[in-house]
Amino acid sequence: MVVTSIARFFYNQLFVTLPVPTGSYAGQTVVITGSNVGLGKEAARHFANLGASTIILAVRSIEKGEAAKADIEATTHCGPGAIQVWELDMSSYASVKAFAARVERELPRVDIFIENAGINTATYVKAEENESTITVNVISTFLLAALVLPKLKETAAKYKIRPVLSIVGSEVHGVASFPERKRPEGKIFEALNDEAGWDKMKGDRYPVSKLLVMLAVQAIGERYPVDSFPVTINCVNPGLCVSSLSRNRAPGSYDFQASRLARTTEHGSRAVVDGGSQGPDSHGRYVSNCLVAPSEGLAAGKERKVLQDRVWKELMEKLESIQPGVASNF
Repeated sequence: MVVTSIARFFYNQLFVTLPVPTGSYAGQTVVITGSNVGLGKEAARHFANLGASTIILAVRSIEKGEAAKADIEATTHCGPGAIQVWELDMSSYASVKAFAARVERELPRVDIFIENAGINTATYVKAEENESTITVNVISTFLLAALVLPKLKETAAKYKIRPVLSIVGSEVHGVASFPERKRPEGKIFEALNDEAGWDKMKGDRYPVSKLLVMLAVQAIGERYPVDSFPVTINCVNPGLCVSSLSRNRAPGSYDFQASRLARTTEHGSRAVVDGGSQGPDSHGRYVSNCLVAPSEGLAAGKERKVLQDRVWKELMEKLESIQPGVASNF
């Protein structure tokens, strides 16, 4: 299965050209996290070019966000005031809560919400009570999703549309070894916080974080079917792209993001825009090369259902401990 995933990766990187986004987003509000650089910024540029009425750049640094805003405004024909820069630090639950409260308070509607922010680090650092990759890529990602779902559902009811919440994943979910899954019931996240095992497993951590995202999205699709849930939630794979994601890689390690295999940032951002534009067929699903596709590895194997249920249960317990009652937003 891993060999198949690797072969597919090389084929996708070398031979697949993603379609340039088209259509009109006039009247729509788009929120993109991690959008001062990289895929998020280029996705915002596409949405600006296609007429989105409001684009929220959700960023850790307001200064860098304002620079991104100025660059996008200078290279597109977006309307004055269309782009706003809001602060969001995914390593802080308080920041996630404050951002979601602002979305609820200040935005009349949210049509597309793209969770693009993520990290890939070679150093063990704790953020909140978890290893930072798990906090940022998984727990805060789904905390934010749960907190903004009421606004997305409100938008669906008021405007008779189907909003999309798209989480940027990765095909590396299919190659995660994830030995932590062998721990006793209820102990997966505890195992992922084990600093003693970090050096041995740090290369698996980013793939594991994306596997957890994939499993959780699939769990949503199964628990909240498309015909009874007014928001499409999917997991989109932009492929390997030129990105700042590798800036914290281990010294001396190969920088795949800078390799000839990598798609340009703009090319990969086409997948991000597509993920936010997908229809209900993508609900609870993996989207790769701008098409709904099967998930891979442990997200698709014989362990999938049991592992998916375990991850979902632990994740919801985490979210409830951070914000009691938030799980009921799904």
